[in-house]
Amino acid sequence: MKFGVFLGPFHRVGENPTLAIERDLELVEWLDKLGFDEAWIGEHHSAGWEIISSPEVFIAAAAQRTNRIKLGTGVVSLPYHHPLMVANRMVQLDHMTYGRVLFGVGPGALPGDAYMMGIPHELQRERMDESLGIILRLFTETEPITYQSDWFELKEGLLQLRPYQRPYMHTAVASVQSPAGVTLAGKHGCSVLTITVPRDPSAGPSDLQGLWSIAEESAAEHGNTMNRDDWRLVLPCHLAETRKEALDDARMGAGRYLREYSEGTNGRKAVFDGPLDKVIDHMADTGSWIIGTPDDCIEALERLGEQSGGFGAFLVQTIDWAPREKMLRSYELMARYVMPPFPGQRTRHRGLKPVGGRSSGRTGQRTGSRHRPRPQAYADRAG
Repeated sequence: MKFGVFLGPFHRVGENPTLAIERDLELVEWLDKLGFDEAWIGEHHSAGWEIISSPEVFIAAAAQRTNRIKLGTGVVSLPYHHPLMVANRMVQLDHMTYGRVLFGVGPGALPGDAYMMGIPHELQRERMDESLGIILRLFTETEPITYQSDWFELKEGLLQLRPYQRPYMHTAVASVQSPAGVTLAGKHGCSVLTITVPRDPSAGPSDLQGLWSIAEESAAEHGNTMNRDDWRLVLPCHLAETRKEALDDARMGAGRYLREYSEGTNGRKAVFDGPLDKVIDHMADTGSWIIGTPDDCIEALERLGEQSGGFGAFLVQTIDWAPREKMLRSYELMARYVMPPFPGQRTRHRGLKPVGGRSSGRTGQRTGSRHRPRPQAYADRAG
């Protein structure tokens, strides 16, 4: 299984943006050293939390600081751009990174972004669908393309460069646990990048298997196939030597993130009406976030495997909610104690189901736990 991050990024409004972006670059360097597989970078233009407006510019800088980690747009909001410009920038990045670039797309997440550009929100997904179809044609076709839309025009459009990766870089459609996103992924033969959002616990767990079935049905209808190994699940996560330490590290930062960004900026329905300093306990207890030790993280991934039927990559939704050294330590703990059981063994370890097969372990059973260090041992192994 692959591991990576989904870097919005999330920096609380009011802090120094120059230093925040620098920390994001330093984080990607750290992840590269630790052996993480991927980092996906977002595009946003309003609200002040997610301050990277061009993931392509960030990726170009990050590529110069790293050696192995793949760098993806997480995501390019397709309705905001002419498809030819998006295709050209991605192909240029593909060459500049020697094939380390990934292409993530979406309709645009923040209402303020579309409003400033005069884009009706009800047209965003439709325009994303139309744009993605043209971009994939530009990646693969060698004859000029002429196309007339109600929001862009292409006259004998043709890329000067062919993609470095053949036929083109890995492409994923972001989906916030909705049928629309996975339907489009299946239609265009792309992978799915599922971003989890806080839910009312009374509604029960997300129907991940149902979403995957929709993606497979859409793919079959359009002559494509879906691959679970390319399915990425995104979830906030923070690890420490003990669960108490992990909770305390991000206690106030997590509360502010949920109240100020998720419920405030995005206007999502409140999922917890208790005190600010108890938000993180609630979100951890309900499984909305992974907060605890590496053992807790492994068990959470086991549950996600059972819940989804099997997936191929786990991405940490990176939130700037703890002291810098604590956040860096969290990723180190993941690399040292969570990642080793999984790479190349998704169908055999930790109860994750193989494609079309049965789990190697029973739901809730911690297979092989005697081989893992216990939580109290992490501090002893530090250094």
